Amino acid sequence: MRILIAGATGLVGKELVNLCHESDIKVHYLTTSKSKIKNFENYKGFYWDPSAGIIDPKAFENIIAVINLAGTSISNRWTATNKKEIHNSRIDSANLIYQTLTNHENQVTHYISASAIGIYPPSYTAMYTEDSNVVDDSFLGGVVKDWEAAANQFKELGVRVATIRTGVVLDEEEGAFPKLVQPIKMGVGSPLGTGKQWMSWIHIEDVAKVYMHCLKQGVEGVINAVAPSPVTNSYMTKRIAEQLDKELWAPKVPAFVLRIVLGEMATLALDGQLVHSNRLKEQGFKFRYINVESAIKDLLD
Repeated sequence: MRILIAGATGLVGKELVNLCHESDIKVHYLTTSKSKIKNFENYKGFYWDPSAGIIDPKAFENIIAVINLAGTSISNRWTATNKKEIHNSRIDSANLIYQTLTNHENQVTHYISASAIGIYPPSYTAMYTEDSNVVDDSFLGGVVKDWEAAANQFKELGVRVATIRTGVVLDEEEGAFPKLVQPIKMGVGSPLGTGKQWMSWIHIEDVAKVYMHCLKQGVEGVINAVAPSPVTNSYMTKRIAEQLDKELWAPKVPAFVLRIVLGEMATLALDGQLVHSNRLKEQGFKFRYINVESAIKDLLD
């Protein structure tokens, strides 16, 4: 089997490439950096620039599935310019792949797109599953809605489409987890806002396994990629402190302070969704990290 990955050098992409090679799946990957292009039998890079509509069609030779993880990080301050880039990087990449498949003969039968649980409105009480049709009336909600619409257009080509709505990815070096750990290590950690906001999390190893599961099983439709045991921000903070053997003496960080410091982006810290991975459960997917304590221990040890 040979697949194409866009975003193979990112947080999830790197873990997924390793799983592919363990399963003897050959990987073509798209990169915007010519210096990152490699040419091995099981790992070949191809240049593209979605914003300029540039792509090497040779990337699709003998490819049966495309996994699109491409998109600018949402963790940079949400200026007007950055918000446009966050949105367009996701839509442009999908559209360029779609146009290439439309205009070139290919063997692609499956398109798997990254997505996010940010499509669901923040709530302390609502439990969201893949059957929940509500869309948050916010910047992130709008981005994810357009992102998934760009993915679903591949159905017009007779291609199976899966959209992986991913929660807070816990990784030792990248993403949200190091930002939670660092102030606790320095002795100034505390819950954010009320601390009651939900964190529907997933370990980096399990995220990659979800993509592999969807690839091997030919999964279609929406998949919530979250561990079975979401926790609150306060609970997560306390468990990290316990693992680090640190005291949480600082008061909770008030919401208004975060909004002053982060602006609109404060929603990433203050809002949360209670999300359940029903479809993965129904499909027999086995999480390695079910409880946040085991995930934290693994990452901090």
